[in-house]
Amino acid sequence: MKLGIVGLPNSGKTTIFNALTGANLETGLASGGRFEVHTAVVNVPDTRVDKLSGMYKPKKTTYTQVTYQDIGGLDKGVAEGGLKGQLRNELSQLDGYLHVVRAFEDENVPHPYEDVDPARDIEILDSEFLLTDLVTVENRLERLQSELRVKGKTVDKAVPDEIDLLERFKAHLEAEKPLRDLEDVTPDQLKSVRGYGFLTLKPVLIVLNQGEELRDTSISYDHRHSAVVALQGKIEAEIAQLDAEDAEMFMEEYGITERSASRVIRLSYELMEIQSFFTVGEDEVRAWSVAIGATAPEAAGAIHSDLQKGFIRAEVMAYDDLIEAGSEAAMKSTGKFRLEGKEYIVKDGDIVHIRFNV
Repeated sequence: MKLGIVGLPNSGKTTIFNALTGANLETGLASGGRFEVHTAVVNVPDTRVDKLSGMYKPKKTTYTQVTYQDIGGLDKGVAEGGLKGQLRNELSQLDGYLHVVRAFEDENVPHPYEDVDPARDIEILDSEFLLTDLVTVENRLERLQSELRVKGKTVDKAVPDEIDLLERFKAHLEAEKPLRDLEDVTPDQLKSVRGYGFLTLKPVLIVLNQGEELRDTSISYDHRHSAVVALQGKIEAEIAQLDAEDAEMFMEEYGITERSASRVIRLSYELMEIQSFFTVGEDEVRAWSVAIGATAPEAAGAIHSDLQKGFIRAEVMAYDDLIEAGSEAAMKSTGKFRLEGKEYIVKDGDIVHIRFNV
């Protein structure tokens, strides 16, 4: 899962990247729209993994992960005519976005629109993404309609269906609504247009980047597959550079019970509509990612393709039941240890062992 950190100049994108990943990239004034990408992979905090590791005491403990990209190059007016080139290509390949919105005052860091106004800044970047998608839709429609005129009845039967879908997309975008808000689009239809990399189809987490002094920055962002969270970016970035003991002392001084960065990472994960299941044992306790609604064979495939091909049964324990029982042996005596077949829908927190034959 790869998420891009985007935002207007001087919103603190790199500060948020440092806070989430523990990187120590130099921050400063915007670089005039110069295209840059920095990448880091982070573990998704999960206390369930910690407890399972304490129970099984494995040689190795592995968390699910999120990849973040700090993407520079968005500048004032950058999308006049739609985002283009390398920046457009990079954004289209991501699974979703963390939109960093400035909610802090700093006279040493000028705002490109002079004053701090989170709602306005959100609308500006949304409009740039909307315009980019609209240009993509119009260009594709022009090519498809030309193909339909030339080939007539011999045209591929998928072409009229795609034209109908893109006409719906066009009307939606012209109404200044992101494509992720469009209802009644089937998974097959979404798959058919996946290659176009529509930006407004992807989930968005709005990150309000606050300063040391918290402000009332309540933002209404009523869109599907979206969420809003506040983060004191500078403070969180400083904590990320400390060792565990110093970080704990720092958090106590500021009255911080949990790093907001950890919450942002979890929200990033949840926003993608994926869930975790676990495999456990003396060698390794590991969290795996699957889409919500995945079947047991699909979960097996997340571990290894051979397990999906040779799937026979899944031995399943619910995490809460195992913790309540206190051990796997006690769990089996409760009658809640289950054997599930190919139709079983994996639940978040399931502990799974795959029986297979290849």
